[in-house]
Amino acid sequence: MTGFVSLVGAGPGDPELLTLRALRRLRDADLVLNDALVQEDLLQLAPKAQRFYVGKRAGRHSIDQEGIHRLLVRAAKRGQKVVRLKCGDPFVLGRGGEEALALEAAGVAYEVVPGISSALAAPALAGIPVTHRGLASAFAVVSGHAESSYAPILDGIAPGSLTLVVLMGVRTRGAIAAHLIGRGWAAHTPAAIIHGASHPGSFTWIGDLATLGEASFETDLPGILVIGEVVKLSSQIRSEQQSAAPGAAERFFL
Repeated sequence: MTGFVSLVGAGPGDPELLTLRALRRLRDADLVLNDALVQEDLLQLAPKAQRFYVGKRAGRHSIDQEGIHRLLVRAAKRGQKVVRLKCGDPFVLGRGGEEALALEAAGVAYEVVPGISSALAAPALAGIPVTHRGLASAFAVVSGHAESSYAPILDGIAPGSLTLVVLMGVRTRGAIAAHLIGRGWAAHTPAAIIHGASHPGSFTWIGDLATLGEASFETDLPGILVIGEVVKLSSQIRSEQQSAAPGAAERFFL
């Protein structure tokens, strides 16, 4: 018997932001392998499924990537419907490509179910458009977990020429800010840290590159960095969202 694997993007966390296909796959799943940032309310949408946590956070891995590949292949070959549930989009800094290649090599049938990446969803929910006429006509998304990942990309971007979105960069925010300033970005370039986008208790810190490394907060919520002139729009767009959406005010504060 051969089952089927769905590499599913969970979006930024709010179940209402799932795609319809993602919801159907969760409802039909026999097994869900979920990442660290997937919330319990999303897992509740898979009532028939056995759950297996395969999360990785800040170097704390419950299982290595090869082990995840083996679990996916083994379950599919037992005839199970498997959902590999990832935060955001499976192919945006989520190793979804590696898992797809492993399934291809094993001859396992699979699909990719795209999700809303936090690189887009978090700024939008915080009132920050990543592109805006007159301010930014492009944006770049980089991983901020290590200098070897972000430095070559940042070095190739003209200072202030686009919006920079950094995933996994809260811990290294000071080094990233210093690197950008050293490359000619103005110290007063607006910057934001968005914590827990779409989750209860989410909040946004607003400042600039000069103060980004000194930003102080206490939270376990995941965060992303947004750097560029578009950050200035946050206060206006956020206030309009608050007035239009009941209950949204609790989600946005400095």
